[in-house]
Amino acid sequence: MSIITRIKSAIGLEARSTIGINGWPVPISASAVTPATAQGVSAVYACVQAISETTASLPLILFKRNGDDRERASDHPLYRVLHDMANPEQTALEFREYMQACVLLRGNAFARIVRGYDGQVRELWPLNPDNVTVQRTSSGLVYDYTKDGVLTRLLAHEVLHLRHRLGDDGVLGVSPIAAARGVVELAQAENEHGRNTFTNGAKLLGVLKFPGRLKPEQRQAIAASWSSQHAGGSNSGRTAILEEGVDFQALSMTLEDAEWIAARQFSVEEVARLFRVPPTVIGDLRNGNYSNSVEMARQFVTQTLRRHLVAWEQAIAAKCLTEAGRRTYFCEHQVEGLLRGDSANRAAFYSSGIADGWMLKSEARKLENLPAIEGIDDAAPKTSGTTTAPQPYPSKQQEAAA
Repeated sequence: MSIITRIKSAIGLEARSTIGINGWPVPISASAVTPATAQGVSAVYACVQAISETTASLPLILFKRNGDDRERASDHPLYRVLHDMANPEQTALEFREYMQACVLLRGNAFARIVRGYDGQVRELWPLNPDNVTVQRTSSGLVYDYTKDGVLTRLLAHEVLHLRHRLGDDGVLGVSPIAAARGVVELAQAENEHGRNTFTNGAKLLGVLKFPGRLKPEQRQAIAASWSSQHAGGSNSGRTAILEEGVDFQALSMTLEDAEWIAARQFSVEEVARLFRVPPTVIGDLRNGNYSNSVEMARQFVTQTLRRHLVAWEQAIAAKCLTEAGRRTYFCEHQVEGLLRGDSANRAAFYSSGIADGWMLKSEARKLENLPAIEGIDDAAPKTSGTTTAPQPYPSKQQEAAA
């Protein structure tokens, strides 16, 4: 390696290959992948939507501790913010869906906390992560938010901050697309290859053979004329008219031969693995059936969503409740609906719980969203009367003995 090459490598100006993989170019620049461009990959968009929509649609309930029991704190101001309206312009679902998408795409989500005269949280307003900078000071973290050229400094207790996996600085989170940028870059390159291929009529290459040698200006004019009449999907199927002595030879390498489809399918698996989402959840049903789809849906809750749900619950407890409030109140997502099996399995589960004494009939009806029945838990269980089992007909040997 020459001294010039070493210097270029040290300052990040070394030559980089643009040949790519399987013949199509792969963008190497780190700036090629942004949250906006990453969502152009259908698998990325599907993973982000699956996690953010499911997280936002789950009921987030504020509970009040009552001894060993708990009850909904529906009279607390924070209950309405988390369950109904986050602010006058956004429902709780819309707010939480946007915040969760920011966590997945940018690694961080910020919301401004608005408190009332009594110090209780009244509103939560999402902030664009691209306009927020975080600084560590002697008094703690501060958040500088810029909007319309106006800088606003917010203190740590005024901001609800959700992070993906914490980065090396211990302050900001790292998004999956930033941690594994190459996976998304490859998927983008495959999209670009497919778009260019079909724009050119899904024909990869063709050769025009002339009997004599052409001048450079003649070659350019013929290539431009041929492309204008036969390239692109709108010109697909048109009949070509050739001059005397000219022969067209198609190089018919299909997309399957180039393994483009297989590469696209592998990219879907790679992106799903990146976000820890089962492929069946984002519509990849090549290896899915009823049995494993149910199991993978359960894994989606326990292995994918659980981390995000706990992050929401702990962040709200830390920023939206006081020290005294945390001893009395806590919030929790209701995930029972996602973990419910089919009717037969649920009936067997409830029957076992009621028979063993750790579940009441009223609790089972509540889990099934059925109306309450007065005194159902006091009713004595139905017992069948002591009836004598029917005797079998006597055999011929018994009749002979009698």
